[in-house]
Amino acid sequence: MDLALQIENLFRTDRKKFLGFIRQRVRSQEEAEDILQDVFTNVLAASHNVQKPIENIASWVFTAVRNRIIDSYRKKRAETFSDMQTPGQADDGVDSFENFLGDLTTSPESDLMRKTIWEAVQEGLAELPDEQKAVFIKNEFEGVSFREMSEETGVNINTLLARKRYAVLHLRRKLKDLYNSMNDN
Repeated sequence: MDLALQIENLFRTDRKKFLGFIRQRVRSQEEAEDILQDVFTNVLAASHNVQKPIENIASWVFTAVRNRIIDSYRKKRAETFSDMQTPGQADDGVDSFENFLGDLTTSPESDLMRKTIWEAVQEGLAELPDEQKAVFIKNEFEGVSFREMSEETGVNINTLLARKRYAVLHLRRKLKDLYNSMNDN
Protein backbone atom coordinates (compact mmCIF):
# COMPACT_ATOMS: atom_id res chain seq x y z
CA MET A 1 0.00 0.00 0.00
CA ASP A 2 1.22 3.52 -0.81
CA LEU A 3 2.58 5.45 2.20
CA ALA A 4 0.19 8.36 1.67
CA LEU A 5 -2.78 5.97 1.68
CA GLN A 6 -1.49 4.33 4.86
CA ILE A 7 -1.24 7.75 6.52
CA GLU A 8 -4.76 8.70 5.41
CA ASN A 9 -6.06 5.38 6.74
CA LEU A 10 -4.23 5.96 10.05
CA PHE A 11 -5.82 9.40 10.30
CA ARG A 12 -9.29 7.93 9.78
CA THR A 13 -8.86 5.03 12.19
CA ASP A 14 -6.80 6.61 14.98
CA ARG A 15 -7.91 10.25 14.84
CA LYS A 16 -9.55 10.14 18.28
CA LYS A 17 -6.50 8.52 19.85
CA PHE A 18 -4.24 11.24 18.45
CA LEU A 19 -6.67 13.97 19.51
CA GLY A 20 -6.83 12.56 23.05
CA PHE A 21 -3.05 12.48 23.25
CA ILE A 22 -2.78 16.09 22.06
CA ARG A 23 -5.72 17.35 24.15
CA GLN A 24 -4.01 16.22 27.36
CA ARG A 25 -1.12 18.52 26.52
CA VAL A 26 -2.76 21.69 25.19
CA ARG A 27 -5.31 24.19 26.50
CA SER A 28 -8.23 23.74 24.13
CA GLN A 29 -9.96 21.30 21.84
CA GLU A 30 -9.55 23.74 18.95
CA GLU A 31 -5.80 23.91 19.46
CA ALA A 32 -5.63 20.11 19.59
CA GLU A 33 -7.55 19.83 16.33
CA ASP A 34 -5.33 22.46 14.70
CA ILE A 35 -2.20 20.61 15.75
CA LEU A 36 -3.54 17.28 14.50
CA GLN A 37 -4.54 18.76 11.15
CA ASP A 38 -1.17 20.48 10.86
CA VAL A 39 0.75 17.31 11.62
CA PHE A 40 -1.19 15.14 9.20
CA THR A 41 -0.85 17.74 6.44
CA ASN A 42 2.91 17.93 7.03
CA VAL A 43 3.30 14.16 7.35
CA LEU A 44 1.39 13.61 4.11
CA ALA A 45 3.57 16.17 2.35
CA ALA A 46 6.73 14.60 3.79
CA SER A 47 5.63 11.10 2.80
CA HIS A 48 6.33 11.87 -0.85
CA ASN A 49 10.03 12.39 -0.03
CA VAL A 50 10.49 9.28 2.13
CA GLN A 51 13.00 6.92 0.52
CA LYS A 52 13.11 4.07 3.06
CA PRO A 53 10.06 2.12 4.20
CA ILE A 54 8.64 3.15 7.57
CA GLU A 55 8.10 0.16 9.83
CA ASN A 56 5.73 1.77 12.30
CA ILE A 57 3.77 4.64 10.76
CA ALA A 58 1.76 5.32 13.93
CA SER A 59 4.98 5.78 15.91
CA TRP A 60 6.34 8.10 13.21
CA VAL A 61 3.17 10.21 13.36
CA PHE A 62 3.13 10.25 17.18
CA THR A 63 6.70 11.56 17.11
CA ALA A 64 5.62 14.30 14.69
CA VAL A 65 2.66 15.13 16.97
CA ARG A 66 4.86 15.32 20.05
CA ASN A 67 7.36 17.56 18.25
CA ARG A 68 4.56 19.84 17.04
CA ILE A 69 3.19 20.18 20.61
CA ILE A 70 6.67 21.12 21.84
CA ASP A 71 6.95 23.67 19.03
CA SER A 72 3.63 25.21 20.01
CA TYR A 73 4.82 25.60 23.62
CA ARG A 74 8.02 27.24 22.47
CA LYS A 75 6.21 29.67 20.20
CA LYS A 76 3.48 30.91 22.46
CA ARG A 77 4.02 29.95 26.06
CA ALA A 78 3.07 33.15 27.80
CA GLU A 79 1.76 33.54 31.28
CA THR A 80 -2.00 33.73 31.20
CA PHE A 81 -4.32 35.45 33.59
CA SER A 82 -5.62 32.07 34.71
CA ASP A 83 -2.08 31.02 35.71
CA MET A 84 -2.29 33.26 38.77
CA GLN A 85 -1.85 30.37 41.17
CA THR A 86 1.59 30.37 42.77
CA PRO A 87 3.48 27.12 43.43
CA GLY A 88 2.92 27.66 47.16
CA GLN A 89 -0.82 27.90 46.63
CA ALA A 90 -0.78 24.71 44.58
CA ASP A 91 1.11 22.92 47.36
CA ASP A 92 -1.42 24.20 49.92
CA GLY A 93 -4.34 22.97 47.79
CA VAL A 94 -5.66 26.49 47.13
CA ASP A 95 -7.82 26.79 44.03
CA SER A 96 -6.58 28.84 41.13
CA PHE A 97 -8.18 32.19 40.40
CA GLU A 98 -9.96 30.70 37.39
CA ASN A 99 -11.78 28.24 39.66
CA PHE A 100 -13.35 31.12 41.57
CA LEU A 101 -14.64 32.64 38.36
CA GLY A 102 -15.63 29.26 36.97
CA ASP A 103 -17.89 28.48 39.93
CA LEU A 104 -21.32 28.65 38.38
CA THR A 105 -23.35 28.04 41.53
CA THR A 106 -25.91 30.70 42.16
CA SER A 107 -26.09 32.15 45.62
CA PRO A 108 -25.87 35.68 46.95
CA GLU A 109 -22.35 34.98 48.22
CA SER A 110 -21.03 33.57 44.94
CA ASP A 111 -22.72 36.33 42.94
CA LEU A 112 -21.11 38.95 45.18
CA MET A 113 -17.72 37.22 44.89
CA ARG A 114 -17.90 37.15 41.08
CA LYS A 115 -19.00 40.77 40.96
CA THR A 116 -16.22 41.85 43.34
CA ILE A 117 -13.56 39.98 41.36
CA TRP A 118 -14.81 41.31 38.05
CA GLU A 119 -14.85 44.89 39.37
CA ALA A 120 -11.27 44.48 40.64
CA VAL A 121 -10.20 43.12 37.25
CA GLN A 122 -11.88 46.00 35.44
CA GLU A 123 -10.28 48.51 37.80
CA GLY A 124 -6.87 46.92 37.29
CA LEU A 125 -7.30 46.93 33.51
CA ALA A 126 -8.26 50.61 33.57
CA GLU A 127 -4.92 51.39 35.27
CA LEU A 128 -2.87 49.73 32.52
CA PRO A 129 -1.30 51.54 29.57
CA ASP A 130 -3.47 51.18 26.46
CA GLU A 131 -1.02 48.81 24.70
CA GLN A 132 -0.89 46.37 27.62
CA LYS A 133 -4.63 46.54 28.18
CA ALA A 134 -5.38 45.87 24.50
CA VAL A 135 -3.05 42.85 24.30
CA PHE A 136 -4.45 41.38 27.51
CA ILE A 137 -8.10 41.81 26.46
CA LYS A 138 -7.53 40.46 22.96
CA ASN A 139 -5.64 37.40 24.17
CA GLU A 140 -7.53 36.51 27.35
CA PHE A 141 -11.08 37.59 26.60
CA GLU A 142 -11.27 37.45 22.81
CA GLY A 143 -8.94 34.48 22.27
CA VAL A 144 -6.79 36.24 19.67
CA SER A 145 -3.35 34.61 19.34
CA PHE A 146 -0.15 36.61 19.55
CA ARG A 147 0.63 35.70 15.96
CA GLU A 148 -2.71 37.09 14.79
CA MET A 149 -2.18 40.27 16.81
CA SER A 150 1.31 40.65 15.38
CA GLU A 151 0.07 40.25 11.81
CA GLU A 152 -2.79 42.69 12.46
CA THR A 153 -0.74 45.40 14.15
CA GLY A 154 2.78 44.85 12.81
CA VAL A 155 4.12 44.67 16.39
CA ASN A 156 6.71 41.99 17.14
CA ILE A 157 5.34 38.90 18.96
CA ASN A 158 7.93 39.25 21.75
CA THR A 159 6.78 42.82 22.35
CA LEU A 160 3.17 41.62 22.58
CA LEU A 161 4.21 38.86 24.99
CA ALA A 162 6.03 41.39 27.18
CA ARG A 163 2.99 43.69 27.22
CA LYS A 164 0.78 40.81 28.28
CA ARG A 165 3.23 39.78 30.98
CA TYR A 166 3.30 43.31 32.43
CA ALA A 167 -0.50 43.35 32.41
CA VAL A 168 -0.70 39.99 34.20
CA LEU A 169 1.84 41.08 36.82
CA HIS A 170 -0.09 44.30 37.43
CA LEU A 171 -3.39 42.46 37.80
CA ARG A 172 -1.76 39.94 40.09
CA ARG A 173 -0.59 42.70 42.42
CA LYS A 174 -3.98 44.39 42.19
CA LEU A 175 -5.90 41.24 43.04
CA LYS A 176 -3.54 39.77 45.64
CA ASP A 177 -5.19 41.43 48.64
CA LEU A 178 -8.66 40.55 47.38
CA TYR A 179 -7.61 36.94 46.79
CA ASN A 180 -6.05 36.68 50.25
CA SER A 181 -9.15 38.14 51.94
CA MET A 182 -11.32 35.59 50.12
CA ASN A 183 -9.16 32.76 51.39
CA ASP A 184 -9.25 34.10 54.94
CA ASN A 185 -13.04 33.96 54.98
